Order: sequence, then C-alpha cells, then structure tokens
Amino acid sequence: MPLGANKAAIMGVAGVSTADVVLLYDTDHSNATTVSITSGIDSTYGEYIFKFYKINPATDAAVFEFQVNAAGESGYNETMTTTFWYAYHAEDNSAADIGYVTSRDQAEGTAFQALATSLNNDADGCAAGELHIFNPSSTTFVKHFYSRMAMMHAENIADMHAAGYINVTAAIDEIQFKMSSGNFDGTIKMWGVK
Repeated sequence: MPLGANKAAIMGVAGVSTADVVLLYDTDHSNATTVSITSGIDSTYGEYIFKFYKINPATDAAVFEFQVNAAGESGYNETMTTTFWYAYHAEDNSAADIGYVTSRDQAEGTAFQALATSLNNDADGCAAGELHIFNPSSTTFVKHFYSRMAMMHAENIADMHAAGYINVTAAIDEIQFKMSSGNFDGTIKMWGVK
C-alpha cells in the first residue's frame, strides 16, 4: 500500500509523491538465522530502501550483514567492492573515535557485507538503520548501495556506514540478512521508490 506524504518525509525521501513510495515487506523476526527476501525486487522501482528496527543478536559481538543473488543464481555470493567506516563514543565518556575499517571492506569480494559490527546482545542493546540499493534490475550497470546503522557497539554508542557496488550487470532479485554468528530478533521493512 502507498505511504502517505508525511511517512515519506519521515523516511528521508521527502518530495516523493505518495504513489512513488510503497511498503513491500514488513516482518517481525524472532530468533531468525537468516532473513531472505526473495520476491518484490524487480524493475517496478529504481531504488529499494530496507529499514531495520530493534535488531538484537543472540550472540554478543556478532556482525549484522547482507548479500544478494543475481536473477537465477543462488548462494548469496555476488561480487562486491565496498568501504566501511564508523564513529563511536563510550557510554562512560572514556573514549571516542572515528575511522575507516579495512577489515570490513571488500575488494571484489563475495562475502557478506557488514552493516553493523560487534553488536551488544544485552537486553537494552540493539541496532537500527537503513540500506539503500539503486537500480537492482539494471542489466547494464553495477548496483550501488549505501547504509547507515546506529547501535550499541560493545559498550559504546556507534554510527556505522557502508557503501559500494555489487559488481554484476545481471539483475539483482534476492537479498539476505544474517548475523555472522547466531540468530537475531528484529523488524525488517522494504520500500520500493520510483
């Protein structure tokens, strides 16, 4: 169903008409090993926005990550070139930093891409954020993406960013989210934007 103009503005896509932003997927997950969205990603929309709410891992210090499948493929192992950086501030004000994380980027890699690292699994710890993927149905160009996640990272408050491109010219029609270790709870939503 189409989102109203106020919801579109809150999502960060202000100026888009109500018929141009459509909620396609909205599911609460409990104790999920993986979340695979295998339908709804097609040529109808030029941008797909994934929103994450209350993402909480069962395993302390797990990494929340994603990968995709090209049309007709399986295994969630498409080639990516990515970058990853973060800013954090300790809850007790003892430390703060900002930096590029070379261990979380990929240079023509096929691994799952980190969105949020070292997530705290305390009862009050969780992550929230978003992932944008552009023109996934193109059969001419690579697929660009960027993400931003806010979370409790170990005992710090963190803001993490990933960006890059999926280096395939085939259409992308499936996406999977998981933790690097263990299961997770949380809500995942997907919007299509014309």
